[in-house]
Amino acid sequence: MSNKITQILEAWTDRSLLSNPTYKAIVDNVIQELNDGKIRVAEPVDGKEGEEWQVNEWVKKAILLYFISQTMKPEEVGIFSYNDKIPLKSDFAEKGVRVVPPATVRHGAYLAPGAILMPSYVNIGAYVGERTMIDTWATVGSCAQIGNDVHLSGGVGIGGVLEPPQAAPVIIGDGAFIGSRCIVVEGARIGSRAVLGAGVTITGSSKVIDVTGEKPVEYKGFVPANSVVIPGSYTKEFPAGSFQVPCALIIGQRKASTDLKTSLNEALRENNVAV
Repeated sequence: MSNKITQILEAWTDRSLLSNPTYKAIVDNVIQELNDGKIRVAEPVDGKEGEEWQVNEWVKKAILLYFISQTMKPEEVGIFSYNDKIPLKSDFAEKGVRVVPPATVRHGAYLAPGAILMPSYVNIGAYVGERTMIDTWATVGSCAQIGNDVHLSGGVGIGGVLEPPQAAPVIIGDGAFIGSRCIVVEGARIGSRAVLGAGVTITGSSKVIDVTGEKPVEYKGFVPANSVVIPGSYTKEFPAGSFQVPCALIIGQRKASTDLKTSLNEALRENNVAV
């Protein structure tokens, strides 16, 4: 274990250490490394996207310590005025990132070269991959991990999972397309190149049911790679009777030979579903 990690864990156990300039500098340094993409809150094991992910609890603890150690400060950005503990990210031009006003990104979030932000919000600890589009009024919560070539459509809500520190964040795999007004929260995982139709909600406990075969196959809070998904429901028994409960339905597979729009339209047309 590195000396830096040891000091973060010591400060986590004894918050009074944050009054020591050495410990405060360590926390600030970790947040700067997050901001620069040198470290991540979570990362794929062996560097393979779509495989097992490792959560770096000590990094999440550093973020929480950063909140504690910061003081409220006013900040002026053009015609906008803020008063917050966390400064705004401002190194977009040198990183090759396009940001359309009034998109907001907190310091400690990483945006890879080629990322495009329409008016949207990205919270501290988030990681946004190369060439990813975050469309209008989409939000990327704290510590969420968004892959390369992802499209988050208008109004998408990607949840943040900062506490507890050991909890896995929301992970969106490379090349995924998340349709308008989708919600992905509570550490849910979306596989690479998956397509979520408009309005799909995936939580950590959501049923995701593959209905493409002779028998349904259920997943929990996870969408396999290349899946095409729409909102659905299933019948659940309650003391008051039988009622419909929301779920997500896998109705097809995205074809490698077609682009996002074509594959989604084909899957919907083949299953006589409109969204």
